[in-house]
Amino acid sequence: MGDVFKALADPTRRTILDELTDRNGQTLFEICTRLTTRHGLGSSRQAISQHLDVLESAGLIETRREGRYKFHYIDTGPLEPIVERWLTRSGEPERPGEPDRDESPT
Repeated sequence: MGDVFKALADPTRRTILDELTDRNGQTLFEICTRLTTRHGLGSSRQAISQHLDVLESAGLIETRREGRYKFHYIDTGPLEPIVERWLTRSGEPERPGEPDRDESPT
């Protein structure tokens, strides 16, 4: 889980994930172009490639080669344990003064 937090700590990597969420299955060239035109990021292709390597190591993106092209796809699987641990509150004791989730407000 630490690799996921490390990968998400960098704003450029979060922007790359946003771009893949918007349009999944992009090449390095496409990602660099979108980062420059839509976000004004002037990072080199090598820098973006290194960011993609960190995201892939954390399991947040998957790649697939087709001929000489390498396509990048977002994978939200590594985020599920985080959501379950901190954002899904089932089994958590209720806070004083909060209505039970199973009860509808009157």
